[in-house]
Amino acid sequence: MNCDYFGICGSCRHYEGGYDAQLSWKTANIQKQFAPYFQGEIDVFTSKEEHFRSRSEFKIYHDDGEIFYAMNRADKQGVVKISSCSIVSEPIAKLMGPLLEAIRKEGIGHRLFGVDFLSTQNGEVVVSFLYHRALDEEWQVSARRIETELGIHIIGRSRKQKVILSQDFVTETLRIRGRDYRYVHIENSFTQPNATVNEKMVGWSLDQMEGIGGDLLELYCGAGNFTIPFASKFDRVLATEISKSSIMAAKRNMELNGVGNIDFVRLSAEEFTQALDAERVFRRLEGLDVSDYRLKTLFVDPPRSGLGEEPCTFAARFEHLLYISCNPETLLRDLEQLSQTHTVVSMALFDQFPYTHHLEMGVKLIKK
Repeated sequence: MNCDYFGICGSCRHYEGGYDAQLSWKTANIQKQFAPYFQGEIDVFTSKEEHFRSRSEFKIYHDDGEIFYAMNRADKQGVVKISSCSIVSEPIAKLMGPLLEAIRKEGIGHRLFGVDFLSTQNGEVVVSFLYHRALDEEWQVSARRIETELGIHIIGRSRKQKVILSQDFVTETLRIRGRDYRYVHIENSFTQPNATVNEKMVGWSLDQMEGIGGDLLELYCGAGNFTIPFASKFDRVLATEISKSSIMAAKRNMELNGVGNIDFVRLSAEEFTQALDAERVFRRLEGLDVSDYRLKTLFVDPPRSGLGEEPCTFAARFEHLLYISCNPETLLRDLEQLSQTHTVVSMALFDQFPYTHHLEMGVKLIKK
């Protein structure tokens, strides 16, 4: 990948030797770290070398009456002005220049401090304009002209204000194991940032669920990224998530894909444990008897903080456990506890964040 800002922009940190070198460094490091828990071959799933990121956030830098995209410098000494970015998806990369020119032309750059992009593989884009001022009707008229001219969806944000001109979501299509799955991705909500690696990650996870059957419990389900494909492998799926907007999107995505054997519930992992053990009664579970499920398989995709002691104790109940992690350090911590009751039988590395030290991992465990 060619980038004029390598070594200056703080977004990408590992670039010497190119993509293959940074991936080899990551793989060797993971093999060494996880050797106490798994001695088999780790499945490694690569990313595209450029234009892989479907979400991006840029600062807007004002200089002598002009506006520019900017990123934090790698040396943490302010920002660097940029005119392009090689890691963002092609729809975002193609839009960046014309969008900035349209903002200048319409004169709506005053007190604009950031622009966020959310795209799909087929070219749909939502753009959020972030302001330090209230947005009036005049701004909306100008922004609508840009929406029409560039064929995008625009959202304006300022303190205590969100202006949606047309819609605040895109609809992504993922090709997984020969089938298309459609997902509504909502602006300012969590979505997987690397669509092609996400397809590989869900595909690998589906393979780990082959032949298990029964019912599945999923914690931290988000908008159903894994949940909906998993529904084809189990009789029923019970999926929990604390975010109200994510649960709403998950239900929309279930309908969008014609899936009917999932129950999405807005509960935290701790709350669900209390409900399952009949320690508390939740109105959000009204009409749903969780004790009726035959739950022998657990899937978790927690935040960077990982599971922690109490959720790991809960996970120890399950015969089959699949753990997707975005933080190898907290995964290592959790495996120290989980390995007391379970054995790691397969492991994968997903290079979702090229040119950084970040990556996703997958671990399949079976009860001893």
